[in-house]
This record gives sequence, C-alpha cells and structure tokens, in this order.
Amino acid sequence: MKINNETKIGIMAVVGIVLLVLGFNFLKGNNLFKKNKFIYAKYQDVQGLAKSNPVVINGLQIGRIENLDGGKDMKQIVVTVSLIKDVNIPDNSLAVINPNLLGSPTLEIQLGSSTTYLKNGDTVLTTLSGGAFDEALKVINPVLYEVRNAVKSLDSVLHVVTGVFDPTTKNNIKGIVANLNTTTASFALSAASLEKILNVQNGALASSLNNVSSFTANLNSNNEKLNNILESARIAAAKFADINLKTTLDTLNIAVDNFKKGSEKINSKDGSLGLLLNDTKLYDNLQSTANKLNILLDDIRVHPKRYLNISVFGKKDKGDYLSAPLIDDTLKSVKK
Repeated sequence: MKINNETKIGIMAVVGIVLLVLGFNFLKGNNLFKKNKFIYAKYQDVQGLAKSNPVVINGLQIGRIENLDGGKDMKQIVVTVSLIKDVNIPDNSLAVINPNLLGSPTLEIQLGSSTTYLKNGDTVLTTLSGGAFDEALKVINPVLYEVRNAVKSLDSVLHVVTGVFDPTTKNNIKGIVANLNTTTASFALSAASLEKILNVQNGALASSLNNVSSFTANLNSNNEKLNNILESARIAAAKFADINLKTTLDTLNIAVDNFKKGSEKINSKDGSLGLLLNDTKLYDNLQSTANKLNILLDDIRVHPKRYLNISVFGKKDKGDYLSAPLIDDTLKSVKK
C-alpha cells in the first residue's frame, strides 16, 4: 500500500509535536514517563519563591517548585514540591528558603537524623533562614527589585525606540532615566548603611572584636605578674598549712599521750584514784564508814545529853542507840 504525501506530512507533524512536547518538558525537568513524588511545605512568607524554582539538597537539585497556593485569606502559603530524583528524606528534615541577591530564591532541604522517611503527599517541616545575609537582603532586596523593574522597562523601551522616535517615546525614556537615577541613589544609601554595619574599623562588630582583643592583650602583658602572684600565694599557703598542721599534730599527740598515761594510772591499782575505782573492798569500807558517821551524827542530834552533860542536876540520857540514819521528817519531830 502506497502512503500518499498528505499522510506522510501528517505523521511527521504529529511526531514533531510529540517531540516538541517531550523536549519542552525535558528542559523543564518533567519526566512524562515517570510519576514524580510530591511533598508539601507551608510558609507565611515565601520570600519571592516561584514556580519552577529549584529544590536542592547539599547543592544538588532533586526537584522543583510545582505550585504555590495561598488560598483566599493568604495567611499561609502551601508550596508543592515535585521530586525529580528518588531520594530518602527523613521526616524531621527542614525546608529552608535561601534568597539569592542576583536571581530567584531556592528551596533547600536540610536532612534530619530520623530513620523514618517522608512519603508521597507528606508535609516537610519548615523554617526561615537567618543571619547577617538576611539582614543585608532586607535592605538590598527592595532596591534590586526596583533595579530589575527599571532594567526591564528600559529594555522594552529600547526595542520600541529602534522603530519609533516620537515625542511620547522620548518623554518615556526621560522618565525611565529619572527613575533609574532615583533607584541608583536609593541603592547607594542602602549600600552605605550596610557598609556602616559591617565596617571593619568603626562598625559594631569591629568594636566588639577590638574590645576582646584589648582584654586578651592585657591578660597576655600581665601574664608573668599574675603567675608570680599566684605562685607566691601558693607557696605562702603551703608554708602556713605545713606550720599549722605540724603544730596541731604535735599538740594533739601530747594531749593523747597524757590522756593515755592518765587512763593507765586510773586503771592501775597503784594510785589512790585507781584503788578507789578498782578496789571494791575499799569502796565498801568507805561506804560503811560514811553510814556509821551519819548514824553517829543523827544520834548526837537526838540524844545530845548522852554525849554532853553540862547540867549540875542533869542526868545522862539512857535512850537506845541508833542503828540506822534517821529520816529528815523524824529528825524534825524529835527536835520539836
């Protein structure tokens, strides 16, 4: 069967369209023959992130921004990430937006340490990048945005100027140049502010570093003096400790020795105190003598005439002798 020219042209056109679609998607990073995995990230501020911006891990692109949806209230923006590489992303990883002074921002995924990985449709944790670079971007970004707009406008005008040089076009060019001058002045002021912050000689950072350097220099210059003072103090403390410790130990040894000798004498039967403490017979005799002395004294108080008879006509008391000491109440009744 012979194919006519119209059929050949149609087939070639279809093949060309298919190749064009495949090539276009290939350049965009899309693979029509493989289903990509999608994950999501939520931000309150995407910092200029746009569709097709790269998603990287350790500098290697592993995906791109598929879509950004802020809803009607725009309180939270959901970023859809299409992963073009099959990588394992721990579920405690962080998605950080990294602004770029000269281009579009990128979404960097900082891998976590978890052994559980994100699956298709999961949401990754997010955080905002911080540091001095971001502070500089806050000052420079508005200026760069104006510069980019001015350059785009200037480029459009130049294309028109090549064909038409009417008064309206000239006025537009003058306005653009004026805006560009204003933008350049703003950029210069912003650059001056940033230079003041990061100035090597007069900036706040330089002042702090100078203070630290001065402090360390003072310590270094007085290092020998400090070492001498500390060494003298150590030697004096050691001598004082040695003297006091030796004197205390000598005194304590003498006291312990005296106490030991006294204890030995008390425990022996050589001295009076030793006999008194250790000889039970002597103790019993002393106890008996004291008891008899108490009986005698009580008998003298009860029968004084038996021992002292000074009356001319008196007669000797012939009452019975006491055999035991009297109780205090008995003595009181006898005296009455």
